[in-house]
Amino acid sequence: MLVKRQYLFQKLFLGLLLCGAATYTAAQNVQPGGQQPAVSYAPVDPAVSYEAVTALNYSTPAAMIPYGNDLLQFGLLWLPVNERRPPAQIVFIHGGCWLDAYDVRHTYALSTALAQAGYAVWSLEYRRTGDNGGGWPWTFEDIKAGIAHVHPAPEFPDIPVIVMGHSAGGHLALLAGAADPTLKGVVGLAAVTDIIEYAQGDNSCQTVVPAFMGGSFENRADEYHAANPAEKTPHPNTVLLHGSADEIVPVAQATLEGARTVMVGGGHFDWVHPGTEAFRTLLSTLQEMLQP
Repeated sequence: MLVKRQYLFQKLFLGLLLCGAATYTAAQNVQPGGQQPAVSYAPVDPAVSYEAVTALNYSTPAAMIPYGNDLLQFGLLWLPVNERRPPAQIVFIHGGCWLDAYDVRHTYALSTALAQAGYAVWSLEYRRTGDNGGGWPWTFEDIKAGIAHVHPAPEFPDIPVIVMGHSAGGHLALLAGAADPTLKGVVGLAAVTDIIEYAQGDNSCQTVVPAFMGGSFENRADEYHAANPAEKTPHPNTVLLHGSADEIVPVAQATLEGARTVMVGGGHFDWVHPGTEAFRTLLSTLQEMLQP
C-alpha cells in the first residue's frame, strides 16, 4: 500500500501486527485488503429493507485493529481509494438495538462508500446486550475507548474527526460527542435522542431498552438519565439526519435542543445504503460540517 495512504494510522497498523489471530476470528474472518476496485451502488427507491442493505457488495477494510482486550473490542479501517489527504476521519458506530444479534457487518457497504467518497473510516465493533461485558454503561465505555484509540491522530493532529452513528449507534455517538468538544462534529443517523421516551414504545427495538439498561426506568432511573442524550448539552456541531417514514426510531426522536435536524423521505435503513437519496444527503451534510 502506498505510504500516502498509510499516514493517518501508522500506530494502528502496528497494533494490527500485534493483535494475533484471535482478533481475526472476532471480525468474522474479514481479511484486511489493499487497494481494491471501486464498488458501485445503483440508485434505489426510499425505504430500503435491512435485507437489501446486507445484500450489498463492499470492499474489505485495510486493517482490523483492537482497541481493548476483548475479542469484540476492535475497529475496522477503510482508507480512501484515492491518494489524497482525507478531509476527515469518520468514527462510525453501527446500530442494531444495542443487541449482539446485529454486528458491524451490516454497515460494510456504508464504510466502503464513505471511503470511496474520500474519507478515512474507523468502524467500531463493541460489546452489546447479550455479550459478556455488554450493556449500559460498559457498551458506552467501549465506544469511548474506541474513539480515544484514534483521536487525536498523533501524526496528523489537524485531521478533523467526526463521530457518526446509526440508530442505537447514533444514541452512543450523541453521548460521546457531548463529552468531547475536540471533535469536529457529530452525526446521528436515525438516532435515538431520548432513551427514556424511546423505552415507552412497543416496537421490537424499543422493547429491548430495559435489557440494555439493566432494568426498567422505575428501577434504574439514575442510569437512564445518565444514558439520555436529551439531558446532555450536545456537541455544538451536531446534525441529526432522519427519515420521515422511519418505523424503528420514530420521527419524534429527530429533535435535540442544540442540534440541527435534516429530514428526508425514506426509512430507517436508507442511511446505511449508499444507493439512496439519504446517503447523498449524508455526503452533502459532511461537506457542510467541514466548512471553516
